[in-house]
Amino acid sequence: MKTQITELLGIKYPIIQGGMQWVGRAELAAAVSNAGGLGILTGLTQPTPEDLAKEIARCRTMTDKPFGVNMTIFPTISPPPYDDYISAIIEGGVSVVETAGNKAIEYMPRLKEAGIKILHKCVAVRHALAAERLGVDAISIDGFECAGHPGEEDIPGLVLIPAAVRQLKIPVIASGGIADGRGMAAALALGAQGINMGTRFCVTQEAPLHDNIKQALVNATERDTNLIFRTMKNSARVFKNAISDEVVATERRPGGCDFADIRPLVAGARGRVALESGEVEGGIITAGMVIGLINDVPTCAELLERMVRECRAELDRARSYLN
Repeated sequence: MKTQITELLGIKYPIIQGGMQWVGRAELAAAVSNAGGLGILTGLTQPTPEDLAKEIARCRTMTDKPFGVNMTIFPTISPPPYDDYISAIIEGGVSVVETAGNKAIEYMPRLKEAGIKILHKCVAVRHALAAERLGVDAISIDGFECAGHPGEEDIPGLVLIPAAVRQLKIPVIASGGIADGRGMAAALALGAQGINMGTRFCVTQEAPLHDNIKQALVNATERDTNLIFRTMKNSARVFKNAISDEVVATERRPGGCDFADIRPLVAGARGRVALESGEVEGGIITAGMVIGLINDVPTCAELLERMVRECRAELDRARSYLN
């Protein structure tokens, strides 16, 4: 396949693996890149910049194809040493960075000076336009269906993708709600030059998650997600389990709740233990509505080849209506 995204990134298929906390490690990123897509290491999954440098080097032993690093940068009381993480990326010779968060703009000049392509993740067209003015190379636009943080405006991909394409001059990558070739065909028909998938790549053989977690996502439907942090204007879409149900119930209490009331439930360390131990009810598990379209656990190579085959068939089928 040839699109502006395959040309920009030097990849075979316009399919990008999203940066996912605890999941975007060398095994998965290398598998996606070897399959013809763009694998992404999640920078802050690594506890220190030195660990990220080691993970970049480890990924290079697994693939000779392009791969990227995700850096999500939000203002916090005790921020990680972002400068040092950026240095590790530059010194590691990484060619693509997926940025997210409103503080990412502070680090874009360094990345551009190093010749690194920047894919910036947004949930609103106005944010995408601001990023375009800052010189990013492509926008990954995240619809309301997505896992993680969909923003507070609740605009689904069927509207958000063409809205972004209409206003942006740089390539648009469709993100959220895509798990198969039909979704890929739809995204391309809406004007996107590529797609980004997170949840679908969680349910592959190479994803570093316990099999119990993968099977829970396979067995789930599109109704099995929760939106947490809604009352705090920081919405996050996650898998519906005992923990996320409790968070939602706490937020709905008369008078609401403070973050301190739910902190023990949503702690990142607790979620990581759940993912690695297979305790489906043990912590927060990030997942998008697209779990309703996932029914197997393929290798990344099998997934990408199947998706591209399906995408071509669906586009041909749509064209046949015009004959």
